[in-house]
Amino acid sequence: MGNIPVVHDYPDRTHEFLNAMSEILVKVENVSKKFCRSLKLSLWYGMQDLGKELLGRRHGGNGELRPNEFWAVKDVSFELRRGECLGLIGSNGAGKTTLLRMLNGLIKPDSGRIEMRGRVGAMIALGAGFNPILTGRENIYVNASILGLSNREINEKLERIIDFADIGEFIDAPVQSYSTGMAVRLGFAVASTLDPDIMILDEVLSVGDMKFQAKCFNVLSALRKKGTAFVLVSHNMFTMNKYSTKILYLKSGLCHFYGDPEVAIARYSDDMTTKPLQKKNYLCEQAGSAKIQFTEIRFINKAGCEITTANVGEELSLCIKYSFSDIAVLQPFYIGVEISSLDGIVLYKSKSRINEIMYRDQKQFGECRLRFLNFQFNSKVLLFCISIYDRDTHEINAWIDRIALEVKKDEFCLGLFDPAVEWSYQ
Repeated sequence: MGNIPVVHDYPDRTHEFLNAMSEILVKVENVSKKFCRSLKLSLWYGMQDLGKELLGRRHGGNGELRPNEFWAVKDVSFELRRGECLGLIGSNGAGKTTLLRMLNGLIKPDSGRIEMRGRVGAMIALGAGFNPILTGRENIYVNASILGLSNREINEKLERIIDFADIGEFIDAPVQSYSTGMAVRLGFAVASTLDPDIMILDEVLSVGDMKFQAKCFNVLSALRKKGTAFVLVSHNMFTMNKYSTKILYLKSGLCHFYGDPEVAIARYSDDMTTKPLQKKNYLCEQAGSAKIQFTEIRFINKAGCEITTANVGEELSLCIKYSFSDIAVLQPFYIGVEISSLDGIVLYKSKSRINEIMYRDQKQFGECRLRFLNFQFNSKVLLFCISIYDRDTHEINAWIDRIALEVKKDEFCLGLFDPAVEWSYQ
């Protein structure tokens, strides 16, 4: 696999050490990869690096960056044994997909060492490896052949793959005619049914419907019992905590934490938390047509005191004040509130009832409150998205996203529910 060395034997090692090493399927040592922001410079650097490689000299070994270059991944190390699952987390642009592409041999690291043992089944991009002109059946043969299977072996597994994909007569249609879900079904069916030693999954399972996701996770469980190792990328922290034996938290290409999943997720959650209102001026960041603008957003308790931390089980109100800047054309509107967890799971949605919030003559300001009679959100931090939009056209007049509210609770879990609320207006 290009720059990925595979160690076949260790004649000078003890028998016990050989047994221990045989369990390690992935070994990554101080791997780094850099890219260039300029296309012209990138082509020029590529020619330079190719020339140095032909002369037997490695580029990038000294850790220096040339103009317009940046480290996508820098000095990352980890090991993955049979039956283990390594979770990769980090914000967008942290280097997760770059690391996966190096593991799969699609790109070469600039420095460091990667060892992969056994057959690799990878889904690091939707439809990756599929020829859009070929049919689904033909793509199965092409992908399986690349992984080293003979026609006889492919014929033996073909019906299992087709049954798992469950895309009916589309198996003989060109892949370019597939929907997103169908492409995921076929890709996962090929990758998993070939009994890989290592599975690499990059956020692709979130595309399928509920029944397909359940079927996929059951297959992953069966493969894990056989000793398959997994590298899993997902923004769903519940999934990562459930399936990962270790988590690698990447931050700007660097290993910020490697180890216990709960500790990694806690650190990631803390870093992702946007501090409450007094720490950041949200009112300056609102979007929309500005026909209506937010003037104040506060959380208050039953006693009417402003709070930045909510207590589960107590009464809580979200107070929203707004003003009209274009009263001549203003139409009846809604106020909508959406509450999500840090990992993007929507926990609650609500909107004001029709015609209860609308412009009235000579009124330039408004206020409404969303009252939670018994605050029961099971999340360490909640993110509020608040919008004001036209009743008929849904034009967005004002929109503020990611207002954070910390929650005090003894146990941390996630769940969906319909809380008791009341809307009131002034």
